[in-house]
Amino acid sequence: MSLLLSRLPKLCCGKPGLIRYSLLILSNGFSTSLRQTPPCTIITARYCGEGLNNLVIMNANGKCCVDLEKKVPTELVEENDATVTIGASNGWVATFKDGVVRLQDDLNPFASDTNPKRIPLPPLVTLPGCQTQVVTNVAMSSPSPEDEDCVVAVKFLGPQLSFCRPAQSKTGWTNVRIENPCFFPSRVMFCKRDDMFCLLGSGGHLIGSWDLGKHTNKPKIQRLRFQNLPELTRSKQERLHSCCTSEHLVESRSTGETFLVKLYRKATANGRVKMKTRALMVFKLEEEGNAIYTQDIGGLCIFISKCEPFCVPASSFPGMCPNSIELLDVDERAIVNLHYSSTSIRSVNYTSVAPYHIPPQNIV
Repeated sequence: MSLLLSRLPKLCCGKPGLIRYSLLILSNGFSTSLRQTPPCTIITARYCGEGLNNLVIMNANGKCCVDLEKKVPTELVEENDATVTIGASNGWVATFKDGVVRLQDDLNPFASDTNPKRIPLPPLVTLPGCQTQVVTNVAMSSPSPEDEDCVVAVKFLGPQLSFCRPAQSKTGWTNVRIENPCFFPSRVMFCKRDDMFCLLGSGGHLIGSWDLGKHTNKPKIQRLRFQNLPELTRSKQERLHSCCTSEHLVESRSTGETFLVKLYRKATANGRVKMKTRALMVFKLEEEGNAIYTQDIGGLCIFISKCEPFCVPASSFPGMCPNSIELLDVDERAIVNLHYSSTSIRSVNYTSVAPYHIPPQNIV
């Protein structure tokens, strides 16, 4: 793990082409039974002229960066006033320009750069008293918006949650006004087990779930009861209270489990102010609403970033660390190893050009 983190700022591999790279991954630690790429992270992007950049990625089961020949628009990896990147899901990035959300596969390292897919969604409709300029995140119900039944959810900061089906010929937005203020800053995720979109309320005590056929106006609400909490010293409690806290829901589709992850981050004291993870707690959710604190998620690895969180079995991709959590934000990359006795956090501050973990992609 220390080797992995120590190499984050450096580029340590050559420039294999995308097709050649796809062949390489099949014989070096990839899930050959599922024919999938391992989870990966965009480390940086090299400008190559004409408004294009080459992606540099790191595989979750690798030990060095890979400089791809895949070209992506510079506007996706640099600050841009015209086009704003507002989130990602299943390897698709969502951009926002002139009131229109567009889904693009440019930042998927394994998608074609000669024939990129860019799917514009209908113009947004703002509910009275709401706003559609600041987006919390984007989630999708299936791997591709081209799937016939795929639903895309966009959560705005405040009471509006919007859904659409991109693949349907006559598509439009279904807009939901959320009444409970605890969901206003929440991020949306799709729960495949329940076939519903979910919001975890601020503080992590409530989950709101929307089935578009049943809960358009009134969500299903579940109250969580936290159990098996660890005993904390007074100094540890004070340290946690001094941190900024965020809560994240993540579903393990291989095991049918759902986890709640609480992150505690605090600004660094030296130089330019950046946030750093100081502590983390994981809770396993039961159907009756119990949230059981645990330091053992088995052979799973959880990925949390500005993308919709996801979870994979470490054994599917040799070289990955089980019972761990990988974190990525605009100013930090961290790896957390969960242990019964203690939790170790290895963190590096650096500026991410695209703070998204890319989930496994099917190799076509």
